[in-house]
Amino acid sequence: MDSQPNNTTSWTRGLLIVGLVIALIIGLQFIGGRLFSQSEQLPMPELARLVREGEVARMTVRGDDVAVELVDGRVLRTNKDPDASLYETLSLLEVPAEALNAVDVTFVGPGVSSLLGNALFTIVPLLIIGWFAFSMLRSMRGSQDQAMSFGRTRAKVVNIDQPVVTFDDVAGMEESKHEVAEIVEFLKEPEKFIRLGARVPKGVLMIGPPGTGKTLLARAIAGEAGVPFLSISGSEFVEMFVGVGASRVRDLFDKAKQVAPCIVFVDEIDAVGRMRGTGLGGGHDEREQTLNQILVEMDGFDNDTNIIVIAATNRADVLDPALMRPGRFDRKVYISRPDVRGREEILAVHTRGKPLLPDVDLRVVAKLTPGFSGADIENLVNEAAILAAQRGLKGIGMQEMQDAMEKIIAGPERRSRVVSPEEKQIVAYHEAGHAVVMHHLEYSDPVHKITIIPRGQAGGFTMSLPESMDSGLLSREQLEDMITGLLGGRAAEEITFQRVTTGASNDLERTTSIARAMVTRYGMSERLGLSVYGEDHTQVFLGRALGEPRDYSEQTARDIDEEVARIVNECYLRAKTILLEHRDKMVRLAEVLLEQETVDRNEFLELMRDDYEIAVA
Repeated sequence: MDSQPNNTTSWTRGLLIVGLVIALIIGLQFIGGRLFSQSEQLPMPELARLVREGEVARMTVRGDDVAVELVDGRVLRTNKDPDASLYETLSLLEVPAEALNAVDVTFVGPGVSSLLGNALFTIVPLLIIGWFAFSMLRSMRGSQDQAMSFGRTRAKVVNIDQPVVTFDDVAGMEESKHEVAEIVEFLKEPEKFIRLGARVPKGVLMIGPPGTGKTLLARAIAGEAGVPFLSISGSEFVEMFVGVGASRVRDLFDKAKQVAPCIVFVDEIDAVGRMRGTGLGGGHDEREQTLNQILVEMDGFDNDTNIIVIAATNRADVLDPALMRPGRFDRKVYISRPDVRGREEILAVHTRGKPLLPDVDLRVVAKLTPGFSGADIENLVNEAAILAAQRGLKGIGMQEMQDAMEKIIAGPERRSRVVSPEEKQIVAYHEAGHAVVMHHLEYSDPVHKITIIPRGQAGGFTMSLPESMDSGLLSREQLEDMITGLLGGRAAEEITFQRVTTGASNDLERTTSIARAMVTRYGMSERLGLSVYGEDHTQVFLGRALGEPRDYSEQTARDIDEEVARIVNECYLRAKTILLEHRDKMVRLAEVLLEQETVDRNEFLELMRDDYEIAVA
């Protein structure tokens, strides 16, 4: 819509420039003519008088231009009659022949420099005008091409002759691979399904957190089926001009039909597929038109087109219901973060072809990385390889793996940071409090490493290592032990120094969040019962939660706050009780930390033995 005013503006600007050039040329010619005319100071009768009186020493004639050099050294200019010679003109003005013969007269032709100057003065302006005209025409042609291609899709096509990704390159998601295996079979043998009247899902929606391998799985489907793969991001459909997104959708599906059978992959589809009629200020016309076009294109597929649309998102809750109905995205594949077995498989894939030292145990590394996604694990292996190269090693060792994991979780080491002896002592007892309390809790994960070396924003940290498989279910006892372990650092500070610091701020934030979830989300409070209190108000731009009042009374809110405080306080008293009972172990561990800064699992277990003194003796 706005391309025509832009072209008009370009035309106006170009014409203005050409007009200025022409005006400049005319002005230069006028000024040159004025200067030249001002140099003709000597009329011909005056020249005749000077020649008669013997005041002229030399004259140079170039065409009709006469340069007169006087005896006193002055040089004047005059013009003669073009139809008569200089001698004839002066004779008519009664100049004697002897006076004229006394003057040195030289006749010269028009010089090369003069001809070149005249030529340049004539040709250069024409060249400048022609260059401007050519530039304007080329700019207009480019603008027309850009306007014509503005509504074309920007999808990237990966052909089957390029290096492909297969299911062997996808690890940690066996269930998800099984879900999409029949899509591969349909793309390979569509007649098998069409003959029986079966309708293969037209769309597959992959739902999962960032970095879990949604795009990788889509590429693996195309690689296994051996079909072209068209990839585009949802944000590439939406532009400021209304109708461009819908045009790009049409062009995308037209291109897909030309290379069918194929897979169309739309990454982050929530950028264009959000629920219509929601959000602040109403819906966005361009986004809604684009979504409507996607709905039409997906519903208009024939069974023999052999085009499957795969979309990925981590915000399935905001998608439009029309996009999720059968006939569009028929199948939903949920891709969660991998468990310990899946992480081990992903580590095996990403360490393939990399030199590993014999001490590397991928099983242990998988246990050290709970909650890591596939992208996180790839980054972990890459960071470990960088550390190994910096240290001049021939391969990646277990120490590099652990250092890389700690760097990702807590940040890089800050050994150059100046820590006072008092602060170092507080951090040592704080981390010793965490470790001792966690060691004596029934449902807490075993302590793997304690360090007081500053990393990132933390002065130190205590790392635990889960012994069992990852579980998505947590009991009340596990959550309470988790809170108690987090409060062990604050309890150690209070017991040892009779004062507290800000070092436990992150611990308190996490404990409060866990306790509030126990009360309001998990129904783990006898006082408030088996109810969920409060909606998720974190996403206010969905047009559903903004401005809605909370669904519980002020009294209930007060009860929730009191119950959260009760859980936290009880766990804190429990942590203090454990530390008072095993204070000697806390002091022992803190002194070792002050001495060597880091304690590993085996050394920690040795320090926690009741007969430690006897064993040392």
